[in-house]
Amino acid sequence: MLCHLLAIFTGFIGPLIIWLIKKDEDPYVDFHGKQALNFQFTLLIFYVGGMITACLYIGFVVILAATVLHYVFTIIATVAANKGEYYRYPLAIPFFK
Repeated sequence: MLCHLLAIFTGFIGPLIIWLIKKDEDPYVDFHGKQALNFQFTLLIFYVGGMITACLYIGFVVILAATVLHYVFTIIATVAANKGEYYRYPLAIPFFK
């Protein structure tokens, strides 16, 4: 749960630290750490794309949509992890499998 919750405040740094420390101890933490990192790196791509296209004004829409998706999906993932469920983020590119 901490991997997802820290992502709200620290981006990919918090989940990366938790995942690197705990990935070998618990497969559940390994799964959720990878999911959180996949989603954070996907969001990073969306934010960079939004900044690049901001001069066309569509970038502002992309950045706003990515921000809303970040908060909504991260809160859903945090609640699911707290319940003991496995959760995969929609739209996340699977960098870590």
